Amino acid sequence: MEQQQTPLPVSMNEERFISLLTKLIGEAQHLQNNPPQGLHPEEDRVGDHVLALLEPYTEAKGGPLRVQRINYKPKRNNLIIEYPGTTDRVVSFVGSHMDVVPANPGEWKHDPFKLTIEGDYLYGRGTTDCLGHVALITDLLITLAEQKPALAVGVVAVFIANEENSEIPGIGVDELVKQGLLAKLKNGPLYWVDSADKQPCIGTGAAIGWELTASGKNGHSGLPQNAINSMILAYEATVEVMRRFHEEFPAHPLEKKYNYNCHSTMKPTQWSHPPGAGNIIPGKASISGDIRLTPFYKVTDVQAAIQRYVADINANITSLPTRGSVYKNEVCITRVCLCMCN
Repeated sequence: MEQQQTPLPVSMNEERFISLLTKLIGEAQHLQNNPPQGLHPEEDRVGDHVLALLEPYTEAKGGPLRVQRINYKPKRNNLIIEYPGTTDRVVSFVGSHMDVVPANPGEWKHDPFKLTIEGDYLYGRGTTDCLGHVALITDLLITLAEQKPALAVGVVAVFIANEENSEIPGIGVDELVKQGLLAKLKNGPLYWVDSADKQPCIGTGAAIGWELTASGKNGHSGLPQNAINSMILAYEATVEVMRRFHEEFPAHPLEKKYNYNCHSTMKPTQWSHPPGAGNIIPGKASISGDIRLTPFYKVTDVQAAIQRYVADINANITSLPTRGSVYKNEVCITRVCLCMCN
């Protein structure tokens, strides 16, 4: 029979937490992630501060912490930090990321790139999403390293790069998984620590990215009857796919029980089409977006359903609205393709 362990009294070192968070928020301007805007984060800046605090407690310095710094791109590090247990079992905290979404200082009451403290409130880009989590878990790891409890279950933290925008793959958690560096985490519970709200979050909607591409026939806008407008086709196909999705995956009864503010949704977020003059009807256009799926539906069911919708639309392409008598969709020319990733 396994011996019952006494709970370890752990409390946050507030001074240390605030000191680290101040440094991290001070780097936030260089952590903004939006490649289309020319914003490429340098997560190494966060890693430098975290590792400087952890260094005295690492195995290299005679401490208990095992630290890995993994870069798949220059200046874009991931960190894996482990406080070992006496067995191969672990509890892991994953998902706290070192990049942030862009912030426009003109839209902020306080400087988003400087930590501001007013009473119990902290202001700055990344305080909740997600530099505050990085600072908090770092403080937990230091506390464990200081107290050196003999734990049967080890504690692993994974701080990741490239969470806010994954247009450029192979940088963050996706590559860590691909390279097998997180396989050990299967030996126990895993907590994804990344809440952008201001209270504890016990569940959220899984993100499934999608892109719908419509192929038509380009032409001059003065002769629309000779073209097949891919932008109209992409729009109408997206509307139809969304309609079917929300009918098949409506609000789930359990969402109310767990205080979900929003049910599963599918929505577009970006347009794209080949460059060209304003008087040219494009022959190809794409709409991309995401599905946020609550845990009460299966991702595989949604993926199968979406592909079913698209196949039916392609089989009945002429039934889609065309928004005008001169516009048309022709069989064997017009086609919709939807790709998904999660």
